[in-house]
Amino acid sequence: MNAPQPGILEPVPNFSRYLEFSLRADADPGLVLGALASVNIDAEIVIGIGPALAGSIKSLHTFPASNGPGCEVPSTQADVWCWIKGSQRGPIVQKSRALSKLFSPTCRRSRLVDGFKYDGGRDLSGYEDGTENPEGAAAFNAAFSDGSSFVAVQQWLHALDFFDTLSEDERDNIIGRRKSDNVELDDAPLSAHVKRTAQETFKPEAFIVRRSMPWSDATGDGLMFVAFGKSFDAFEAQLARMTAQEDQIIDGLFTFTRPVSGSYFWCPPLAAGKLDLSALGM
Repeated sequence: MNAPQPGILEPVPNFSRYLEFSLRADADPGLVLGALASVNIDAEIVIGIGPALAGSIKSLHTFPASNGPGCEVPSTQADVWCWIKGSQRGPIVQKSRALSKLFSPTCRRSRLVDGFKYDGGRDLSGYEDGTENPEGAAAFNAAFSDGSSFVAVQQWLHALDFFDTLSEDERDNIIGRRKSDNVELDDAPLSAHVKRTAQETFKPEAFIVRRSMPWSDATGDGLMFVAFGKSFDAFEAQLARMTAQEDQIIDGLFTFTRPVSGSYFWCPPLAAGKLDLSALGM
């Protein structure tokens, strides 16, 4: 089996930076792939490639825009995704600068978001994130197929001032867990996020490996949602239920947050510490 990118299953770091790049109109895709092939990959960087560059990869396609009653899920598909992470911001910034320079002849940077760990792994709403993540062998089996992985990336923008006006019970019912002890509510409404996305309730079961982190800047506050899988099937099943495509019940999350971006990427396996792009003819 090919070696997967090691950073995918690493625990969420203290700090990270998410970069997205889009091809320039006159760019040679081969030059972009050549630049990608030169990057040294370790546990502090994960790289994904979009469908414009890796369209020959089975199951890889453009992130689909969708709508539901009272919600909108946009597609802002990019061509290259880099997740840089570590314990200090300085080295992350320097690695970010180097990658931006590497891709600048062929790509424009279309998104830069800095993430951080909050309160031991909580979302800025105060609720624990990724409670039901699979672990160990189950996580590996959910995330990888022959060393490759697929990742769905969305930037969510929270309305935290509004969320703060809700009662404790109202907030718990949106999530489906008590904030105080993270225990799932037996009597949570069907719209509760936990019930909308309970991975074992799908057929087939829809397990994904989440590696999301909060973000905050001059434009607002929210969550960078990052979900790895052996395909996009599990993520798409969850998103369809969240947006009321399955039973006309919208996920309670849309009460206070909304996605402002959405992209799909293929995360190639490694060979000798670099991306193995042989599946793309490299």
